[in-house]
Amino acid sequence: MDSVRRFLFEALDIRGAVVTLGNAWHEMQAGRNDPPCINALLGEMAAITVLIAGNLKAPGRLTFQLQGHGLVSMLLVDCDEQLRLRGTARYTDAVPPSPTFQELLGDGQLMLTLHTNTGDPYQSIVPLVGDSVTAVFEHYLAQSEQQPAKLLLTASDDFAGGLFLQKLPDADVKDPDGWNRIGHLAATLKPSELRQPVANLLMQVFPEEEVRLFDPRPVRYHCPRDEEKVLSMLKQLGREEIEATLAETGEVAVEDDICRQQYRFGPELIQRLFSAD
Repeated sequence: MDSVRRFLFEALDIRGAVVTLGNAWHEMQAGRNDPPCINALLGEMAAITVLIAGNLKAPGRLTFQLQGHGLVSMLLVDCDEQLRLRGTARYTDAVPPSPTFQELLGDGQLMLTLHTNTGDPYQSIVPLVGDSVTAVFEHYLAQSEQQPAKLLLTASDDFAGGLFLQKLPDADVKDPDGWNRIGHLAATLKPSELRQPVANLLMQVFPEEEVRLFDPRPVRYHCPRDEEKVLSMLKQLGREEIEATLAETGEVAVEDDICRQQYRFGPELIQRLFSAD
């Protein structure tokens, strides 16, 4: 099952979570045909976005964008409080077989946007620090939450997953060596081992530690057609621009890059959008 499962080392004041994505990741990739290096970046982005979105307490949507000046111009993944996931990547046509992270994203930035039902969206933009998605988000979490974090992320054609660990405020009081010990144990984990059941994984990696494991929360891919949203966007363009496009091409075509949906409208669009004007 595609899921996020949180856990807690109660005696150490260290929390964690494991995400496993199979079907949801497969559906996100469907029809994309991205190069393997792009596919890996997007899968790791999907895993960490779900891990962080799993902590949303109120209705909302969390969006992460990696924006670069290299071969990749944008990686975008978002997820809501119900753990409904979607994402996309934009990159140049000529991607070499084994580019470095720097070649892929160059001098880029990480943007977080949180949409809620209360007021304007919250947005945070930070420079990319690190040579991998894992390093970028470890740095981001340490800076934004003022607590050290450790990540292990992995993605292939059929699986994306991740392990998240975070040191909480009383960790050093409860066990001065606890965070270092847990970090060393986590470093022995191989990415392929994230595929196994979470309970087995934790027993294997942290055999001497007392772990409180919470119930899994299901994750799914969710990217439906939204014609009303597209119509609202087109109406904002104004009647004159819509009429000019129809006169030139005979239709108005809109492509949703994230959900890979196409919307096509003919002359009837004018009546639909502006009949009440």
